[in-house]
Amino acid sequence: MRRAAALFAAVLLASAAAPALAEPPPAPDRPLTDPAQEARARALFGDIRCVVCQHESIADSPAGIAADLRGLVREQIAAGQTDAQIKDDLIRRYGDYVLFRPPVRIGTWLLWFGPFALAGGAGVLLVLRARRRRAGEAAPLTPEEERALAALTAEEGEA
Repeated sequence: MRRAAALFAAVLLASAAAPALAEPPPAPDRPLTDPAQEARARALFGDIRCVVCQHESIADSPAGIAADLRGLVREQIAAGQTDAQIKDDLIRRYGDYVLFRPPVRIGTWLLWFGPFALAGGAGVLLVLRARRRRAGEAAPLTPEEERALAALTAEEGEA
């Protein structure tokens, strides 16, 4: 009984401490003062993948790294960098996967053409299996074979 109470107390203490161990919420975003620059930043946010969530853009992600990336993009826009320069800097830091539409080059061929190659390979396999199945079908019996089969089945029926 004491062991169960001690275990219960340990679980209760661990669950109470869990929120303290979690990642703190990111600081609120500070939009740029120039509305045109802020609009440009928000357009870029939609093209950049959160490196933690990976299925969300940094505009939609609540992760701390997404907030940091939003701040970085805003800083670079305020410094006068172009969208291409900002994307190049992010690719340098995090790789091509940080963009939802990575550039087409040798290193990203698998990202761009891998799904099509996989679908094409599956189609080829299905066609080959269908052909093999047709080739394995038996030819119809000749009249002589039918008579021999009828004779064999008649003999088995008599026995």
